[in-house]
Amino acid sequence: MILLMAFALVAGAGTAITPCVLPVLPAILSASAVGGRRRPLGIVLGLAVTFTVAIVALGKLVSGVGLASGAVRTVAIVVLIVFGVVMLVPAVAERVQAPLSRLARFGPRTRGSGFWSGLGVGAALGFVCAPCAGPILAAVISVSASTGGPTVRVVFVALAYAAGLSAVLLVYSFAGRVVLDRIRRKLRGHVVERALGVVLLATGVAMAFNLDVNFEDLLARHAGSLPAIFTDPTQSLERSHAVESRLASLRPASKFAARQAKAEASAAKSGSGSSAENVGWAISGVKAPSISSLGAAPNFRDTEDWFNTPGDRPLSLASLRGHVVIVDFWTYTCINCIRTLPYLKGLYATYHRDGLEIVGVETPEFTFEQEASNVRDAIQTDGIRYPVVQDNRYGTWDAYNNEYWPADYFINAGGQVVHTQFGEGNYTEDEALVRELLYDSGHHHLPAPMTASAIKPSRDLDTEETYLNPQRSDLEQPLHTGTADYSYTKALTLDQFALNGTWTTTKQYITPAQGQASVSGDFQAQHVYLVLTSEGDRPRRVKLLLDGRRLTPAEEGTDAHNSTVTVRGERLYSLVSLPGDEMGTLTVKVPRGVDAYDFTFG
Repeated sequence: MILLMAFALVAGAGTAITPCVLPVLPAILSASAVGGRRRPLGIVLGLAVTFTVAIVALGKLVSGVGLASGAVRTVAIVVLIVFGVVMLVPAVAERVQAPLSRLARFGPRTRGSGFWSGLGVGAALGFVCAPCAGPILAAVISVSASTGGPTVRVVFVALAYAAGLSAVLLVYSFAGRVVLDRIRRKLRGHVVERALGVVLLATGVAMAFNLDVNFEDLLARHAGSLPAIFTDPTQSLERSHAVESRLASLRPASKFAARQAKAEASAAKSGSGSSAENVGWAISGVKAPSISSLGAAPNFRDTEDWFNTPGDRPLSLASLRGHVVIVDFWTYTCINCIRTLPYLKGLYATYHRDGLEIVGVETPEFTFEQEASNVRDAIQTDGIRYPVVQDNRYGTWDAYNNEYWPADYFINAGGQVVHTQFGEGNYTEDEALVRELLYDSGHHHLPAPMTASAIKPSRDLDTEETYLNPQRSDLEQPLHTGTADYSYTKALTLDQFALNGTWTTTKQYITPAQGQASVSGDFQAQHVYLVLTSEGDRPRRVKLLLDGRRLTPAEEGTDAHNSTVTVRGERLYSLVSLPGDEMGTLTVKVPRGVDAYDFTFG
């Protein structure tokens, strides 16, 4: 824990020298340059406190908008504007400073220190400060956003990160104050104070019109041309095995998974569990997972659009009481989820009339998966008949403390979670469990076991999912947000992927900056898929080469024709489909306007 806090301290300090803090830096320097000598300390302390509150209590980091959105951001902007106006009128500034200085008896006792007025400005800046979210900060926000709230360990890591960030900002503040004091001696009157008031006022107005967002986007586009020490100075540290392994321990395991593991261990020790003796529900020769109450199933929370319900109205678990329910977490570009769909659709078609309900909770991994129209298209394309709900804010995901796509939670007629299934597999056993739960709920005349089965991944699948973004990249070259030229001339070996050409990299995808660029990878699998989108849904052609040649018709995936994939919608595309598990080197030539997110294999 101490080591992780040390890493967080360094990461926070490193973040303070990146372009991400530039939008609020003028306000920090301006506010620190006037008032008493303790004013910079008050500003930085106020920023650290609200920054920590935002990421721990609110669990927020809205990209490009700051740690707060909506009303909280508005209040912060108003505070900045008011303090800017006050600094423009020195007489008003003295009247405002006087009552705040009286609070010094509760804190620093230096007369006219400016500490308390600085605390107010800093508190406002803490809510609009949006540092780059590396793995450490992202992990803190993710855990804090869960319904269970932050743990003590998470709070300490957040405090360490805020301390590192604040320490560097404090150096900025005092250094800026020294420089401006020298300028002030050469100028008469309140010229410096008024100039700084204009800067503070302009910062507030700029943020009110989201100009800070545009500025950050501009920096992101050109970050690739800047030295890595300025754009992501702690990348190697934050992505090290030492940090990643410790970050993984911050997020508690699913309470249902933990209880199930305990129940299974107890059942194995006692030799108890479900049997296949009851001919009313059993599948011959198949033993259903043991049933144990793992706790009440949480209701669907913070959801958006519903599909496949009467009038597309929301469902609740209370309204489904008396039914056996499977809550299935999925997202429509996840190949592991796609392979389970025939099994889920078969369960629903076979047992729905006997009391089974399935609710697909579509929790997006990528931004475009939040679009209701895309989800609706996927539901229609995949032939899904059971209810589906969008979980864009991860409300239901966090209520279940879920960690995986796909993940299935089996709920009995009394509303209790009795079994969990994470990932693919165990289909026949889980069907036997569904039959047992239905039998126990009073449905004694069940149909014959279904014949539908899930799509199986290739037996000798070796290559793992490969993301094309700086946060989770497995490429041979380091990726940095922005535009840069990439070149890799060495021969690729198994599971190696590399870029060639000029690419613009964002937090979620890569896209050619000009003309055409390529991504190549050496894989072992039967099927290769790639998540692609096309700007404006305009059809654009992606070209494929396998081992340096065009694909034969027998090697092409379902979306490929003449070694070309036409990209229109925002979805997972099937590029390669080989006769069996094979090794090969795939080159994907991507035109400008097409975004590439994530390779998966099967």
